[in-house]
Amino acid sequence: MTQLDVRPEVGDTVSGSTPEGEIRGKGLGKGSVGLMGSAVIGISTVAPVYCLTSTLGSTAGQVGVQMPAVFLAGFLPMLLVAFAYRELNKAVPDCGTSFTWTVKAFGPRIGWMCGWGLVIATIIVLSNLAGVATSYFWLLAGEITSDPSIAALDGNKLVHIATCLTLIAAATAISYRGMTATKGVQYTLVGLQLAVLAIFVAMAVQKASAGTFDTGLDFSWQWMNPFAVGSMAAFTAGLSLSIFMYWGWDTCLTANEETIGSAKTPGRASLIAMVVLVGSYLATGIAAQMAVGSGTAGLGLGNPETSGNVFAALAGPVMGPMLGILLFVAVLASATASLQTTFIPVARTVLAMSTYEALPASYAKVHPKFKTPGRATVMAGVATGGFYTVMTLVSENVLTDTIFALGLMICFYYSLTAFACAWFFRGDLRKSTRDLFFKGVFPVLGGLLLASVFFKTLHDAWDPAYGSGSTIPGLGVGSVFVIGVGLLALGVVVMLVTERRSPAFFRGETLTKSTPALVVED
Repeated sequence: MTQLDVRPEVGDTVSGSTPEGEIRGKGLGKGSVGLMGSAVIGISTVAPVYCLTSTLGSTAGQVGVQMPAVFLAGFLPMLLVAFAYRELNKAVPDCGTSFTWTVKAFGPRIGWMCGWGLVIATIIVLSNLAGVATSYFWLLAGEITSDPSIAALDGNKLVHIATCLTLIAAATAISYRGMTATKGVQYTLVGLQLAVLAIFVAMAVQKASAGTFDTGLDFSWQWMNPFAVGSMAAFTAGLSLSIFMYWGWDTCLTANEETIGSAKTPGRASLIAMVVLVGSYLATGIAAQMAVGSGTAGLGLGNPETSGNVFAALAGPVMGPMLGILLFVAVLASATASLQTTFIPVARTVLAMSTYEALPASYAKVHPKFKTPGRATVMAGVATGGFYTVMTLVSENVLTDTIFALGLMICFYYSLTAFACAWFFRGDLRKSTRDLFFKGVFPVLGGLLLASVFFKTLHDAWDPAYGSGSTIPGLGVGSVFVIGVGLLALGVVVMLVTERRSPAFFRGETLTKSTPALVVED
């Protein structure tokens, strides 16, 4: 007789029952997504064209021609953390991902806060994506009709909010109908984004070769040297922007229970998504820098007047008036696609937390036809719409500072997940060199890098000049710091209230630290 430690598939039971602490099946639609579909959803959630137009100029403004090097530097911690996600998913393919894994590694309270960080970060991003999609919708309408008054409708708060809520409702409806509907839409929107980026890169290189713009630069391998950045403060600021540009690839893992080959496919898809993203960012950044340079004058990427929306400034000069409209279409498609897929991680994390009694049981319901966490998806849509509406009406600066605080949430739950990997697999680290590096060394390095950015951002955000430059009256502390720390503190309060109502989870009865094992006899 031989005893084998075999980790059961999601929803499997042993001896006809579900042992205490075993990963539970949640009723999601199994086998809805394959490798390519999973990778496409990961790319879509990141929204590469949207990220580029909003951060390309800001990054160049911070680090100059070293912008491509900073893109690579930001990719490193994401890649290291991706290895942690892959290894954890192989052992515990659960849609709760970071929440479930950190509970198993560090216990219910740290795991609950990790899940809270993911949910709050996603709500913030959904709000921002909806706002960007709304702005580009009216901007594109103005370009197509050649009527500035139509584009100006975006400046009307009531029109803007109404349009934004309509887009949120549409994205919620598509996500509600399941992964199959989501995947079909995403193939088109992601394909459009990557195709337009390829056209932009080709035409930017052509303009650079012809010397069309006076600010253009000849390519240099020195651009790839991160040590050439002028100061540590500039490097950290650029790195923070770069990390944000990669956020969202873990959606591949959140959909693991609906993916063919749930233990391996999501991890492979996340790595494919990461490679596509870093390739797109480097190609676009280098081509744009060759064409117009990274200076602060004219079309230079670092020009503060255009750095917040680089493609709006470069579309016509680089691609011409007709093809330039494609860039507006691509940004709108990017924000809209990401708005839809970003519902996946928040809804499935809430579903998992509810399944293990860390949130009210009502959110554990799955739609009988679409096999989606219907109530959790609708909740995410309502929360997004409400958050964006309130923040827009109260103050545009508050909304801006909330986006800056997003970086804190990203680093918070990613670093916890990375550390959870090393601790969860601590007994495996001496088994092989592979286990030592992929389950221990790489995740710990990634976690340390992101934790460093987290604490550095906290330090910098204390200054009222950080972000929009606004401060809380009477405190003399930056709004970004107050919002970031306040959201985490709110999570502690909600956790304490939940603990009083659902003590079983916090006693470690519904999700234990030990990984379930199936004993097989032969």
